[in-house]
Amino acid sequence: MFNGLKGLAITLLSTMNGLRQPVTRQYPAAGNLLKHQAEPTPVKDRFMGFPALTWDDEVGEPFCTSCMVCIRGCPTQCMSAVMKDNPLFAEEKSTRRKIVDTFEINLNRCILCGICVEVCNFDAIVMTHEHEMSTYNRNGDRVDLPALLEIGHKHQKATDWIPPTKRVKPAAAGSGEGESQ
Repeated sequence: MFNGLKGLAITLLSTMNGLRQPVTRQYPAAGNLLKHQAEPTPVKDRFMGFPALTWDDEVGEPFCTSCMVCIRGCPTQCMSAVMKDNPLFAEEKSTRRKIVDTFEINLNRCILCGICVEVCNFDAIVMTHEHEMSTYNRNGDRVDLPALLEIGHKHQKATDWIPPTKRVKPAAAGSGEGESQ
């Protein structure tokens, strides 16, 4: 008899906890049966959403030079790019000879692995926190250059992203200080 009451009490406690703490959150709604939250759960800092291109505010052009390293490194081949001559280089306002003309990412094929970010020599691609980019048609999941730059600019403003031109490079190992000969 005591075991039956004990089991009933455990079941009631488990039911009450289930009403307070949701196990599954129905997207985009947040909260539980008793309390509805207006805002969805924010993503964490290390969350890797869709990739985007970064913008150089000093020169007024993207960091991307269309060198195609990210495209060759992508395991799903979801990106395509075309380069052009940089008009600011001819005017000696920029150090980049070539610049991106068109850039497109097929979000249906992207697996959010981050390899494109790792292989980029110019830090032109970042993994943003953007994840709500679904559409009702298949061809709507192709993101072009202006949209990628807009997403990247929004990510640069929202995070503590530092441009590669302003980063301090760490001292090389074995630079001579503290070494005995």
